[in-house]
Amino acid sequence: MEWISLTSESQWKGLLKEEGPVVIFKHSTRCSISSMVKNRLDRSWEHSTPVYLLDLIALRSISNLIAEDLRVQHESPQLLVIKDGKCIYDASHTMISAEETASYL
Repeated sequence: MEWISLTSESQWKGLLKEEGPVVIFKHSTRCSISSMVKNRLDRSWEHSTPVYLLDLIALRSISNLIAEDLRVQHESPQLLVIKDGKCIYDASHTMISAEETASYL
């Protein structure tokens, strides 16, 4: 699995304009559950859809902006599938799975 770093507000705003689905994983580098979920995704992800990784510790302001723009409550860890500028799937903690996410891609 290849993670694409989400590092700026302008990059986020560009993702909202993407035509196909976009996946964002909000990851806390200080949280053992977040690390476990990220490792599980690394092992089981089989899709060509890009996955953006947002480091919540370093970039909390972008996470807050995402929550505000999508009207989705912030959680950590959290996986979002965005299509046509709207969140069509949201999962957090141990409910995050590659298999479940696949049905939204």
